[in-house]
Amino acid sequence: MGTVERRERQKGEVRAAILRVARELVVREGFAGLTMRKLAEAIEYSPAAIYLHFKSRDAIARALCLQGFEEMLARLEPAAAEPLAVRRLRALAEAYIGFGLEDPETYRLLFMTDPEFTTDIFRGPEDAGGRAFQVLVQLVEALKDQGEVADTVPVVPLAEVLWGAFHGVVSLKLTCPVFPTSSVDQLVETLTGLCSLRSAKRTS
Repeated sequence: MGTVERRERQKGEVRAAILRVARELVVREGFAGLTMRKLAEAIEYSPAAIYLHFKSRDAIARALCLQGFEEMLARLEPAAAEPLAVRRLRALAEAYIGFGLEDPETYRLLFMTDPEFTTDIFRGPEDAGGRAFQVLVQLVEALKDQGEVADTVPVVPLAEVLWGAFHGVVSLKLTCPVFPTSSVDQLVETLTGLCSLRSAKRTS
């Protein structure tokens, strides 16, 4: 391995170590606990060394957001392989909500801290957020193709409503322990029923 390759590998290892320790701080103390001083102490680097890899705390937060979105996408993709659309809806809801409740500090950083961090992840369809959203777009298309949703329902708005519903369940469970009173399983079951054309016919 040449000198340049070795330096690049070492640079990547240091960057990964900074992000690992930064995430540990966020999980333990919340985003407010992530400071360059605490990070330098935890990783046993000088603050100046950290600034060689990240210009600011916000730059570290953005990198953690990207990492978190990639992890969320990895949770969604196996659920998206379910061919039956209604079952896929339930699987995706469980995967999304499970991610948020099992890793609350990462979820708060993604969606409940600074909108600029999230905006950076949703700038285009190839970004992590855009790819995650396409999973829901494909779900809605499958629901329509399989007759679970009326043809007149627009794809993108319904996909956005589903994301909003998933996010709502996570955010309420994280911020308001006494509401909703229903379990996550009950909420997911109800959501699955609401998105079914058969359910709509029964209530009409």
